[in-house]
Amino acid sequence: MTLPDPLARWFAAQGWSPHPHQLALLEARDADTLLIAPTGGGKTLAGFLPTLADLVAGPHPGMHTLYVSPLKALTHDIARNLARPVADLGLDLRIEDRTGDTRPAQRARQRVDPPQILLTTPESLALLLSYEEAPRIFAGLKRVIIDEIHALAESKRGDQLMLGVARLQTLAPGLVRTGLSATIEYPPALARFMGGARVLHADPGPAPDVAMLATTDPPPWAGGGGRYAARDVMAAIRAARLTLVFLNTRAQAELFFQALWAVNDDTLPIGLHHGSLSREARARAEAAMAAGELRAMVCTGSLDLGIDWGDVDLVIQVGAPRNIKRLVQRIGRANHRYDTPSRARIVPANRFEVIECTAALQAVRDGALDGSPRADAPLDVLCQHILLTACAGPFDPDALYAEVTRAGPYAALPRAAFDDCVDFCATGGYALRAYDRWQRLMQVGGHWRLRDPRAARLIRMNIGTITDPETLKVRRRGNRAPLGEIEEAFAASLTPGETFLIGGQTVRYDRLREMVGEVTPQPAREPKIAVFNGLKMASTLQLSDRVEALLADPGAWAALPPDIRDWLGLQRAISRLPEPGALLAETFARAGRWYLCVYGFAGLNAHQTLGLLLTRRMEDAGLGPLGFVCTDSALLVWSLDPVADPATLLAADTLRAGFDEWLAENAVMKRSFRAVAQVAGLLQRNLPGQRKSGKQATFSSDIVYDTLRRFDPDHLLMRVTRTEAQRGLVDFGRIEAMLRDRPRVLHARARHVTPLAAPLLLEAGRIPVRGQGHERLVEEEAARLMAEAGLAPPETLPPDENRVTKRA
Repeated sequence: MTLPDPLARWFAAQGWSPHPHQLALLEARDADTLLIAPTGGGKTLAGFLPTLADLVAGPHPGMHTLYVSPLKALTHDIARNLARPVADLGLDLRIEDRTGDTRPAQRARQRVDPPQILLTTPESLALLLSYEEAPRIFAGLKRVIIDEIHALAESKRGDQLMLGVARLQTLAPGLVRTGLSATIEYPPALARFMGGARVLHADPGPAPDVAMLATTDPPPWAGGGGRYAARDVMAAIRAARLTLVFLNTRAQAELFFQALWAVNDDTLPIGLHHGSLSREARARAEAAMAAGELRAMVCTGSLDLGIDWGDVDLVIQVGAPRNIKRLVQRIGRANHRYDTPSRARIVPANRFEVIECTAALQAVRDGALDGSPRADAPLDVLCQHILLTACAGPFDPDALYAEVTRAGPYAALPRAAFDDCVDFCATGGYALRAYDRWQRLMQVGGHWRLRDPRAARLIRMNIGTITDPETLKVRRRGNRAPLGEIEEAFAASLTPGETFLIGGQTVRYDRLREMVGEVTPQPAREPKIAVFNGLKMASTLQLSDRVEALLADPGAWAALPPDIRDWLGLQRAISRLPEPGALLAETFARAGRWYLCVYGFAGLNAHQTLGLLLTRRMEDAGLGPLGFVCTDSALLVWSLDPVADPATLLAADTLRAGFDEWLAENAVMKRSFRAVAQVAGLLQRNLPGQRKSGKQATFSSDIVYDTLRRFDPDHLLMRVTRTEAQRGLVDFGRIEAMLRDRPRVLHARARHVTPLAAPLLLEAGRIPVRGQGHERLVEEEAARLMAEAGLAPPETLPPDENRVTKRA
């Protein structure tokens, strides 16, 4: 395949030659295709080559190509990059974006006179499809390009997008779909997600130069900030042209940004970028980066995708990456060119993360990627899609069902499940059908339509599958410009005069005014750390399996530093090492407490759920559990009495029974229900002229949840909520997989705290258990007090060797 002459001349004028996969995609221009190419492989240009080839052959009336990206910033970047070849080729066409940032006047004009190339996001596409003009807007559409489709496929945004693409295929028969993806573990599954497509692989390019960063000091035993290495990271930044420094959470990014500035002796320009900063602050950071005004950017997953900063020549990952694919994606940000190896360095935040980082580096070198099988297609997203379809006009349920099942995620959707969703949209379900506010659809002549056309405005205002966290905007007192956002729960814990970090600066909290936190800069004060969203990032099972295999194989320890090898050797001598196929449970006594340490390698969220379930069972057995702490690899529980048989405590059937009972009455269910109800359109956060606070939304959803739990427990949204609650924050599926894959429980009775368990005692995030154990502590302290005063016999106290101290 060769380029059309105008395109060939344009490539030659740039001094470029098209990559083989770009030509292959051009040759497949009439077929649905999924292109798998490494970061920096020219995927986006490959996706647009068929469009440019069509348009140089002649003008096209109306919209020709729709480009969908997960990031608004990426649409702006693509518009800027695409404008150059369009201008050089002398093409008379419009390239416009349509996102939440687009001016209202331009959005209104696009509905009447759409551009030839429109760049948008899944949410903005869903909004466009909800208008009566949608059939006319998309009638001439020839191509849809879905960029970073691998990222979209991991969330409900991807399900929403695929429903929208199926709708586009109805409005524009013959539409050609192109998916652009970074390297993934199983491309055929992503092709099925697209609704069927040919998979085209690009050459992977040169292997990356990736290693652990040499640091002056060893990492600490516990903690997750990596600040011990700030001076070493600063030296690496100084030696590079432009560096991206990735951290796993927003709070860690704020802290590390401060640590870097504390050792930035040369006052190099360093920026900060994460999702809790204001849009204006992020835009300023991106503009400075693009203009070459920065030497480094401290960031989170907000910069994982897409935007091409060709001058970046080094990526530093601070903290274990938790996810191999994410690490590969971040590595690809450096030397964002197809024929140049990316250069990256990893900084483990603590001693155990040295092992995790070693396993991740081995996976990258082996080309092994991780991933999880997709969950069943979410019905709350389908409910929203049905309501939006009704906003555009009446629909025939048979035709809509056929259309929905053309979307990859919903290809196997039973008709009964579809009908349940339509019934919910029409009546709210059995327990809610008496309320007019949830009677939203009616059937006329076999077609469903909105009962009240005025409801369309409210439905559109609450579009999307990203359920906004309960946050408050923060701004300087006397200044309307926002600094960013903090969680409502964190804001409620602040009193005037307290300080916290936001936007890389320490501010003093002054007051809450009209749901906005007003602050004053206070650079000299030690800050209280803001609690941002997304703090819990669990390791993938594939990476955890590699960590466990590395621990169990002393022959592979040569890849580890000498101090880590000595640490593991001491563990083997005192207790034993975790091993694949078995669940290691250690018990030991320390300072009047009994400890149980379970090495499950199931991830942080699953271990937290396991801790809640085990302490509940220990409470029933009278063992006096006092609390627990967990990491991605292990769970540590402490109690007044020992666990004699961990295998009985960890029996899968009793854990499942306990889980179902615990989940029904736990706040996690209500939190999950609130998110599901917002996506499905049962509850609205956004109202004309106002927005509910998090407390108001929680109060409303809790009332509805309690009503459904009592009167309609099999309600559609209750079923969806139970499914959702078992993933994500709860992750009980990982607990079941852990027990299934590790049928043997190895009980190691240690004489004292073990080397692997000791760092867990230093971890933050301990969860107390307020039960019989706490009551016993109070009673024993009361008896000790009375004995000291001569008011109670000393024999009521426990023996010295088992005596419990006041420390819980």
